[in-house]
Amino acid sequence: MRFFVVFLFICFTQLSWGATKPNVILVMADDQGWGQTGYYNHPVLKTPHLDAMAKAGLRFDRFYAGGPVCSPTRATVLTGRTHDRTGVFDHGYALRSQEKTLAAAMQKAGYATGHFGKWHLNGLRGPGVPILRDDSHSPGKVGFDEWLSVTNFFERDPLLSRAGKFEDHKGDSSEVVVDEALKFITRKVKAKQLFFTVIWYGTPHSPWIANNKDKATFTKLTAKAQDHYGELVAMDRSIGTLRRGLRKLGVADNTLVWFTSDNGGLKGFEPDTTGGLRDYKGSMYEGGLRVPCVIEWPAGIPKPRITKYPAGAVDTFPTIAEICGLPKSSMIQPQDGLSLKPLFKKEIGARTKLLPFQSRDRVAVIDNNYKLLALTGKNGPRYELYNLVKDHAEKQNLYASEPKIAAHLRKKLESVHESIAQSVAGKDYPEGKVGPQPPRIFWNTVDAYKPFFPEWRKRPEYDAWLKRRLK
Repeated sequence: MRFFVVFLFICFTQLSWGATKPNVILVMADDQGWGQTGYYNHPVLKTPHLDAMAKAGLRFDRFYAGGPVCSPTRATVLTGRTHDRTGVFDHGYALRSQEKTLAAAMQKAGYATGHFGKWHLNGLRGPGVPILRDDSHSPGKVGFDEWLSVTNFFERDPLLSRAGKFEDHKGDSSEVVVDEALKFITRKVKAKQLFFTVIWYGTPHSPWIANNKDKATFTKLTAKAQDHYGELVAMDRSIGTLRRGLRKLGVADNTLVWFTSDNGGLKGFEPDTTGGLRDYKGSMYEGGLRVPCVIEWPAGIPKPRITKYPAGAVDTFPTIAEICGLPKSSMIQPQDGLSLKPLFKKEIGARTKLLPFQSRDRVAVIDNNYKLLALTGKNGPRYELYNLVKDHAEKQNLYASEPKIAAHLRKKLESVHESIAQSVAGKDYPEGKVGPQPPRIFWNTVDAYKPFFPEWRKRPEYDAWLKRRLK
């Protein structure tokens, strides 16, 4: 009898704990535009696995990257802060060692942590190469127990680094990193350990190299578009592999899978990548910032639906922190995001916190329906105001015709800009200043990589780049 009671107590404890502490997987595409999904009725691209995920979870119609290019969004996801605060001002900047990361917080909370794929937070530019073992800003330095990662984008038959050991892999890059992530997850499930897994694809970033079967559907498109969309087909298939793997392991119900993209879509493609939004990657308009987003968590999002609630990458850390019970001390202040957990059950009305953006001397804020931009002009900032609900393509600038709203948001924008300036100066850290940081450089200048150049010239993603820079 005593054994039975103890057994029941243990089971109840495990069930209660598991219900409140899910496994977490963050998945991010590289350059996938807002319009490049099947569920938005793309004219040529089918994404059945992402569509199934959206049909089973919470789909965001207004979700925003952390910035208009890649590294900034990755910094925002890991910190909950607008990227300029973290020292990641543009692509290829290193994340400051003084920042507190979601990975470190999850690690401290008892989660096994793993990173798979693109990193791009260590100060190195150029096509993705395997990360060195002694890299001061590797995934292992910010809280990942295991990592199989590259500095930047990567293609078919990728060359990856497993905690500093270089490995050649065969196949589509998206499928490779998902397969490797599932191996990590399988080990942790067998060990009965909660896991926090980050899968950052190199797809559909250039150069585009798809297999013949995946691009066969797109024969009417240009050669580069065939490869571009073929890569997205393979990425979608890998999402299906991930979801099936979780079901096979028996952990799908209590695993939160968060899919999004790092910035808006690319220009120069037909069909268009941004679904009718204005502009593309690199821009502060909607086409550069608004991205696909789906969160699937059967135990925590029991009723699938679509939300128009404005949210963004900046909300990732606060959301996971509330769900997993991470202490407030695990996050550096100020935090720019808020927890989306209440939204998992029902709609929650207007957003109570601005969505702020600052990139390359451009600043923008989104306050529910409205967006104010301060763009670089010849004689100082040029302001533009849009009602994103009525005008998601940002065709009608309301700055002159809506002076009260414009003045209200300009005051908030200026406050955000001032706050970020304090962070840039290091005022958020205990030291009150910014500590030493690695330079933002191209990896061909790093001596440790130079012995590999003759071999790497045989790889299509490196060949032209190395020839250009090693004359």
